[in-house]
Amino acid sequence: MKMSTLVVLFISMSMVSVTAQSVRYHTAQPCISLSAYSLKQNDPLSFTGNQAALAQINNAGMGIFGERRFMLKEISAYTLTASMPSRLGNFGLQLNYAGFKNFNENKIGLAFARHLGRLVDVGVQFNYYGYRTPAYGNATAINFEIGILMQVTNNMRIGVHVYNPVGGKIGKDKAEKLAAVYKLGWGYEASERFFISSEIIKEEDKAVNVIAGLQYQFAKQFFAKAGCISESGTVYGGVGAGWKNLRLDMSSSYHPQLGFSPGLLLIIHFKKGKA
Repeated sequence: MKMSTLVVLFISMSMVSVTAQSVRYHTAQPCISLSAYSLKQNDPLSFTGNQAALAQINNAGMGIFGERRFMLKEISAYTLTASMPSRLGNFGLQLNYAGFKNFNENKIGLAFARHLGRLVDVGVQFNYYGYRTPAYGNATAINFEIGILMQVTNNMRIGVHVYNPVGGKIGKDKAEKLAAVYKLGWGYEASERFFISSEIIKEEDKAVNVIAGLQYQFAKQFFAKAGCISESGTVYGGVGAGWKNLRLDMSSSYHPQLGFSPGLLLIIHFKKGKA
């Protein structure tokens, strides 16, 4: 096995230790997840940050996001989501994949969200998580996550999100527990064109992490995003353009030690109206 492959395998396995499941996070994840706190910027990928955001989807759609972490194809990460509104509530599907043939991890999630009154939305998602290392075997686990979003003013939303609060044991002997993660976030629509948001994240056995971001709409079709992640000193940014039912975003993050992670996002909206 080449030395470069051994290095990538070591990094990948380190990223799925007891206290971190990398398949759940892109290094530029706030570019797609902080929109959960906005009514205007909500899209088919927003519920990956907080499932309650799915309740605000008014038409079916799908999103695809890919990121080449630190410019290494062996640890690239991909997310595919689909959302479907209905009169009973809104449904979402999330598929994640990260890694390469010698080590990879994946997640399949089914989400459901609905309104609880005029100002509160709630959502839940059940996940099947697993990783595969041909030389050592496979390991899987089932867990869940839940989110709540509240509209406190016309321009501000706050939310709470919990990932894997109980259970989530992985491996044949179930000796390894997937980390629990707790998030508190908010978003403020400063104007029709300017949106700012932030999250405080506490992952089990790790220090508190704060992420912050902003988005500015230059015109109806064009916008830009930027922000930072306190835990690693990472900064991220992105630009996007929309046309009819399509939207294309380009993003990148920069880690002080590991370098750049470019990403590409495509969003497609389908027929409007609830089934």
